[in-house]
Amino acid sequence: MGKKVKKEAESPPKDVFDPLLIESKAPATVVLMLSSPENEVLAKACDALYKFASKGDENKLTLLGLGALEHLYKLLSHEDPIVRRNAVMVFGIMASNHDVKKLLRELDVTNSLISQLEPEEDVVIHEFATLCLAHMAVEYTTKVKIFEQGGLEPLIRLLGSPDPDVKKNSVECLYLLVQDFQNRAAVRELNVIPPLLGLLESEYPVIQLLALQTLEVISKDRETRIILGENKGLDILLNILENHELSDLHIETLAVLGNCLEDVHALQLIQLTGGLKKLLSFLEVSTVPGIQKNAAKAITKAAYDAEIRKILHWEEVETFLLNLLETNNDEVKVAASQAISAMCENLDSKSVLGPQGIPQLVQLLSSDNEEVKEAAVTALSNLTTASPRNASVVAEAEGIEPLMNTLNAQRDGAVANAIAVLTNLSLQEPSRVSIRSHGIMSALAGPLRSTNSQVQSRAAFAVAAFGCDADARTELRNAGGLGPLVELLHSKKEEVRRNACWAVMICANDELTALELCSLGALDILEEINLSTKRKNKFSEAALEKLFDNNLSQKYSRMGYLSSSNIITNGFYDCGQVKHGKKFLSLEELSKQELTDCRAIIFINAK
Repeated sequence: MGKKVKKEAESPPKDVFDPLLIESKAPATVVLMLSSPENEVLAKACDALYKFASKGDENKLTLLGLGALEHLYKLLSHEDPIVRRNAVMVFGIMASNHDVKKLLRELDVTNSLISQLEPEEDVVIHEFATLCLAHMAVEYTTKVKIFEQGGLEPLIRLLGSPDPDVKKNSVECLYLLVQDFQNRAAVRELNVIPPLLGLLESEYPVIQLLALQTLEVISKDRETRIILGENKGLDILLNILENHELSDLHIETLAVLGNCLEDVHALQLIQLTGGLKKLLSFLEVSTVPGIQKNAAKAITKAAYDAEIRKILHWEEVETFLLNLLETNNDEVKVAASQAISAMCENLDSKSVLGPQGIPQLVQLLSSDNEEVKEAAVTALSNLTTASPRNASVVAEAEGIEPLMNTLNAQRDGAVANAIAVLTNLSLQEPSRVSIRSHGIMSALAGPLRSTNSQVQSRAAFAVAAFGCDADARTELRNAGGLGPLVELLHSKKEEVRRNACWAVMICANDELTALELCSLGALDILEEINLSTKRKNKFSEAALEKLFDNNLSQKYSRMGYLSSSNIITNGFYDCGQVKHGKKFLSLEELSKQELTDCRAIIFINAK
C-alpha cells in the first residue's frame, strides 16, 4: 500500500517561499516549528518532516514520540492551502505504520481527511488523503467511521480523477471498505459499478487488479450482479479473458464471473450472448492451476441452483470438469471433484459424469493428499446414490479395495463418504459379496467409535445394510463392534439414534448377538427411548421387540407374557418378574446365588 503508480515518482511540491535551512535541523526542533504563527515556517517544517518520515519506519516512530501528529492534525484545517497540503502529505506517508494508525484513530482524523476530498482541492491533497484513508481502512472501526462520515461518495467520485495515484488509493480504500456488507449496499446505491468498470481500461495493472478485486467482493450481492449486467460488465470481463496480454488479470476476472454464474438471470444473459461458450472454451485451453481451480469452485457455487445446473449441463460443463481430474495439481483435483458432486444433483449430468468420471475418481482414492481423497470419495458418494448403474461402474473400476482403505482415512468426511459408497454398492449382490469378503463388518468397528456424528450415523446404517446374514453379525461381534453400536443409542442426534436402532434390530436377528446386545445394556436403553415421545421411533420399537423375541427368558421376565409366535426352546428359564431398572441375571449368575425361600427358577432342558 502506498506504492505510487505513476511512471516517475514525484518529488515533494516546490513552494513559493525562499528555502529555509530547516531540513538539517534535529526532528525535535522541526516539530517545535509546527507551532509557529508563520505560514512559511509551517509549510517548510511539514515538507522537512515528510522527507524525514519517507526514510523509514524508525523515523516515523521518532516523530510519533515527539508528538508531531497532534500538531499536524491541527494543520489539516489550516487556511493556507500549501500548509494544509504539506500536512496531509506527512499523514499519508506516516499512516503505513501500525502505531501511527492507532494514534490517528484516537485523534479521529477520518472526518478531517474526508473533508480534503472536495473537488476543488489540490490533486496532491487528494493523493495523500486517500493514501492515509486506505492505510486506516484496514480496521473495522475506521470502516464504520468513513461510512458514517460520508466518505464513500467522494472516494467513488475520485475513481474518475485524472491522477493515477488518486485512482489507485481511492479504489484500494473502497476495496477495504466493501469487505463490510453495509458498505457494499451503500456503494451500490452510489453507482460505483460504472467507474469501477472504467478502471479496467487503466494502463496501470495495479489499478485494474484492485478494481477487479473490488468487483469480486461487491458482486457477491445479487442486486450488484444485475447492475453489472445492465452496464455491459459481463462483456467487458469476457473481453479481458480473451486478451492474452491481460493474462495476469484472468484469475480475478474469473472470480467476478464466478459470482455472476450464481445468478440465473446473469447466467442466462451470458448464455444468450454466447458468453458462456466463450468462457468454457477459455477454461478448457487454460493450463493455469489458479484459473482451473477458481473456475471449478465457481461452478460448484453456481450448481446449487437447479436452473443453473440445467444451463451448465446444456453447455456440456461435464467435459471440462472431467478434464480437470487429469491435471497434476491437487487443489484443482479437489475443486473439480467438488464441482462434480454439485452437478450430480442434475440427473442428466450424473449419467454423463458416472461412466467417465468414476474410474478417475477411484484412482484419486489412492492419493497421498487427504483433501483429494475426501473430495473424490464425496463425489463417488453423490454419483452412486440412487444410481445402480454408477454403483456398477465403481465395482467394475475395482473401487471396492480403495474404498475399504479409505475407511482408515484421517478426515471424517472421507470416512463417512467411503461408508456411504460401500452402502450404495451393497444393493447389488455381487458387490455386496465382494465387500463382505473384504471384512466390512470388522472395518466398521472403528467408525462406530468415531466422535463425528456423520461417521457414526453412516457406520450404523452400514451395519444395518450388511448385517442381514449371520456371518456378518458374527464378524461384527468378534471385532468388538456391538459395544460402540449400543453406545450410539444414547446419541442426542436423531439420525444417529435412528440408524443405531435399525442396526440393533438387524443384529438382534440371531440369539447369540441378541444376548450380547442385552448384556451390553441395549434393552434398558431402548426401553428408556421408547418411554420418550420425542426420542422413540419405529426402529427403536422394532429393535426392542426383536431383542425380546431372541431372548425369550428376558422377555417373559420383563413383560410377564410371550406372544403366540414365540417358541420356547432349550435354555429358556423363568426366574420371575424383574422390576424395571433391576439387572436381569444370566443362568450362570443365578447358579452362583445361595438358596433362598423365594420361588424356584424353572429351567427348560429337554436334552
